[in-house]
Amino acid sequence: MKSTARMKSKARMKSKASTNAVEHPRSATTSMQIKKSAAQVARAARLFKALRARYPHAHCELNWSKPHELLIATILSAQSTDVGVNKATPALFAKFATPIDFANASPADIEPLVKTLNFWRNKAKAVHESMRVVCANFHGEVPSTMEQLLTLRGVARKTANVVLGNVFNLNEGVVVDTHVGRLSRRMGLSTHDHPVDVEGDLMGLFARANWCVLSHLLISHGRSVCKARGGTCSSDSICREFCSNATLPAAPSVNAINSKLKKMKTLKRVAKTVRRA
Repeated sequence: MKSTARMKSKARMKSKASTNAVEHPRSATTSMQIKKSAAQVARAARLFKALRARYPHAHCELNWSKPHELLIATILSAQSTDVGVNKATPALFAKFATPIDFANASPADIEPLVKTLNFWRNKAKAVHESMRVVCANFHGEVPSTMEQLLTLRGVARKTANVVLGNVFNLNEGVVVDTHVGRLSRRMGLSTHDHPVDVEGDLMGLFARANWCVLSHLLISHGRSVCKARGGTCSSDSICREFCSNATLPAAPSVNAINSKLKKMKTLKRVAKTVRRA
């Protein structure tokens, strides 16, 4: 009897959760936001202002002209550079101009055009399957909600946020790639490693209207200054105020190392001369 009661209770809870999910389509976004203090939000606002002034033209670096092109380019960008993707997509989009063209093709047809990218076989399958579903379930139009985009193969929150923010001007979350994750930790915006956790921190710190452009700004700064290796944080005004990496001793340059080696060789030669004398 007790077991039956527990099963009924669980069934009621599951049904209620399902109903709530339908009634509140934005609940996932709202629940992801991690509440921050006023001081943390104010600091984040100062950082955003500084980045916006430094990179006024920051934008998505992937080349696209139609919604499905950005979706495909973003799927292809996983574990690949934007530069590499931009080299591959012109021929790809010339051969397959519409979602139905991709859907009517096969992964084998797509593979030769994406072979220059990492994991090209899996990406060809993801592109084909995602376009097949777009045509079958969404009348050939790229869907404009997080829930629908996540039903496509090769699409997780990062890709969905790229499409929603840049195609539809919808801020459902923050794109967290390697640059955004690295800068978020260095700049004290998050202590997490998992992209979803980092995203929750950023959503709690920055105004929703700025979520899309925020990722472009952080990526721009990560590529030009706050690099994973060989960054110039210690001499940069933004990093000196916000980035923990700016306080670390700068790695010696190649010229500095070569100069030091020359001095050591000179000293050795002098020492030999003195010993002989």
